[in-house]
Amino acid sequence: MSEIIIASDPKPAVTPEASIGICPVCGRTPGDALVDLSLLETDLRPLVEANLPGVKSSTVCRQCVELFHRAKRQIESHAAVFEQTSFVLPTPLRMNADERFTGRDVTIAFLDSGFYAHPDLTQPANRILAYHSIFDTTDDPTSLKTTDVSSWHGMMTSVVAAGNGYLSEGFYRGLAPESNLVLVKIGNARHIPDEDIDRGLQWVLRHREEYGIQVVNISAGGDFERSYLASPLCQTVERAVSEGLIVVCAVGNAGMAPGHPVLPPASSPSAISVGGLDDQNSLDRAKRGMYRSSYGPTVDGLQKPEVIAPSIWVAAPILPHTPTADEAKLYSELDAAADEQLRSMIEAHEGVDKDLDQASTLPVPLLRQLITIKLHEGNVINQYYKYVDGTSFASPIVASTIACMLEANPRLTPQQVKRILIDTAERVSGIEVERQGWGVVSPRLAVEVAQSLRS
Repeated sequence: MSEIIIASDPKPAVTPEASIGICPVCGRTPGDALVDLSLLETDLRPLVEANLPGVKSSTVCRQCVELFHRAKRQIESHAAVFEQTSFVLPTPLRMNADERFTGRDVTIAFLDSGFYAHPDLTQPANRILAYHSIFDTTDDPTSLKTTDVSSWHGMMTSVVAAGNGYLSEGFYRGLAPESNLVLVKIGNARHIPDEDIDRGLQWVLRHREEYGIQVVNISAGGDFERSYLASPLCQTVERAVSEGLIVVCAVGNAGMAPGHPVLPPASSPSAISVGGLDDQNSLDRAKRGMYRSSYGPTVDGLQKPEVIAPSIWVAAPILPHTPTADEAKLYSELDAAADEQLRSMIEAHEGVDKDLDQASTLPVPLLRQLITIKLHEGNVINQYYKYVDGTSFASPIVASTIACMLEANPRLTPQQVKRILIDTAERVSGIEVERQGWGVVSPRLAVEVAQSLRS
């Protein structure tokens, strides 16, 4: 008989001998027959057998099989986090940044679908100089206190670059935690068209001197692939760079799709386009590999991206006052609680997570298993932070690197900045040039070279 992954079957197969009874793992009386352990796949069976309470049994209920199958998937998909004892490395550490440089007196503009004034940006001092929505002429700053679905992406990108780690005692901070920010809302959570990105960038151009904007981060892709000569958005990028702005763009996450196109604005010749690195949440450079980011050449034959940066296992804030925040808080508190407190805590937070509500009577070892699964399914680091992926987060890491370079040498031109990033990047062994460009950005070396050019 071939082995079966029971958890993937809506109605798991059972042996003729299996009968309805009490599950030896969870103590429940299931509504259907118990599953014979011999039907489980080889690497799932040990997880189940390890939780049998010192009794010999050949059967277990379907709910327990599903629970352990989820645990197995989490072990496989989150291997990099488990290797680091469930901690995600902070960006300055994984990038070997020179922490004397923090983007001081440099302003970064972020174009995104929405924002939230996160404490990592506003405490102890508010570093948000301005907020503008291309849809609202009043630019009402109270919008930054709204936790709607459009707020989370821009909150994350801005905090990844410039957060000071206020809610983590400085641990999960960006490379430019003393930089200033200008936040420009474009598009929405579902789609950000070329026209909206163009309007946002034109607003930045009109107000760059007013707020001292030097760097623009665009973690958004436009409508479709086209020549930069025929793209009004790309032409605005070219104009912005010619006027002294440094424009940093995410290339997108379509690297596994046919054609893997790089869309405007990342396809602009003068933009610094950023692809994705998977460093396996490790400081070991031998473990470096590629994220599934888009890459060129573009329709104009341009090499994109120029550089790459971490696009997975990136620590980012959880949007406060949302169901996700409530879940992360509960999971974190349960994970830290004593065994005897678990059931009462779950009951006190009824409605936050239906799986935990239904599992409150399970034996403590199974509750612990479920809590661990919940932490990893939600990518939860603690109640305030989670780990995220996408080139949307690689781009602000590069933007914050540039802020540190400008702190070291405020006279750098956009062309010099791009050249330094390329010259100091580290190639990833065994990865084709088309995917990684000139390699992984090196903040420490880039700042050193920037300093050396200061007259």
